[in-house]
Amino acid sequence: MSEETVGKRVSWVELYFDLIFVFAVGQTTHIMEVDPRWSGFGRALGLFVPLWWAWVGFVVLYNRHGEDRAAQRLFVLAGTLPCAVAAVETHAAAGGHGTVFVLALAGVRLVLALAFAHTGGQARWVAGGYGLSTVAFAGSAFVPGPARITLWVFALLQEAGVLLLRDAGRTRQRAGERPRRGRVEALRAMLRPPADPARRVDAAHLAERFGLMMIILLGEVVVAVAGSAVDADAGHDARYWLGLLAGLVLAAALWWIYFTASAPINESVLRASGGNPSLAYGLYAGGHLSPAFALLTMAAGVSLVLSGEAPTAAVWFVTGGLAAYLQGTRSLVTNRSLRVGPPLRAAVIAATVCLALLRPLISTTGVVLATAAWAVALAGYVTWRTPGRLRDVAADPLAYFRSAAS
Repeated sequence: MSEETVGKRVSWVELYFDLIFVFAVGQTTHIMEVDPRWSGFGRALGLFVPLWWAWVGFVVLYNRHGEDRAAQRLFVLAGTLPCAVAAVETHAAAGGHGTVFVLALAGVRLVLALAFAHTGGQARWVAGGYGLSTVAFAGSAFVPGPARITLWVFALLQEAGVLLLRDAGRTRQRAGERPRRGRVEALRAMLRPPADPARRVDAAHLAERFGLMMIILLGEVVVAVAGSAVDADAGHDARYWLGLLAGLVLAAALWWIYFTASAPINESVLRASGGNPSLAYGLYAGGHLSPAFALLTMAAGVSLVLSGEAPTAAVWFVTGGLAAYLQGTRSLVTNRSLRVGPPLRAAVIAATVCLALLRPLISTTGVVLATAAWAVALAGYVTWRTPGRLRDVAADPLAYFRSAAS
């Protein structure tokens, strides 16, 4: 099998970087456990997004330019330092004392700017974007809330642009086409190889990298189950065992749904595009943001439910998190033999959220049990549909991608 088919392997230093990142995302889960209201959910999400894009920056750095040399290892190791500071200061930032957290985010961007500048060539343009983000994040530490959010949004949007969206227009120009508006043309452009081969994304490495991160985030659900079991004051009664088993079955079903359906299909679509970076943004960097945070939300909900008397928001964290996970991973996209795809997906997503309405009828542990059973049923469904979806990708990537985007 050729190196082009196998793709680049994930390096050991990237796995070490993930150890620091998992500490940071674990802190965002804890925010929702401490403040199990939608306000706590909003703060956790707001702090998770800039951490997520910092991690994406290092993924793209190695995907396009990494050769696991000493200098690049040092850049990744240097990035762990401000990430660790940001993780420690996450709770302080959630409480309104975010100066150190924000400066740590600026430090991560500074390391990325230096790393891309060291790579040279067209990567210096990306380095300039991260330099601008460094200034924006550092400046946001000294301005009030609304202005801070504005600077964060500006920094994150332009990071996404310089990393993955730069050559969408170049692809059309290379093909000799006049720029045309419309959704179909935009999707068609995303499925063409990039105009510059140097901007091609390594599909195998990207799929493995994000798959490993999903494993780490699924670990948060497992830790929530185990931690609640260890901290339980009551004996090992029926409720205890049912909650423990339901949480573990839910985590296993989430794993099955992603790695049976979403992971192979995402990689197949990206390979069919010739490594188009705009498509990589849609499928991975931006596309995995919602399911990644959904796993943390479910972890917080499961922890609250299994620890005793849970607030009302806990069951909504579990069921709403599962719905967001299904939507974000595109697990329910159907193949062309089933024409009622979009209405069916909408109905399944709505039914998943509404499992929380069972709470007046059964216990919170019962809701988790019902959610786990529902997730198992959906895992069986996506397993049945995945072979047909893979055939659709191979036969007509554009038609499949239009269906997934609908």
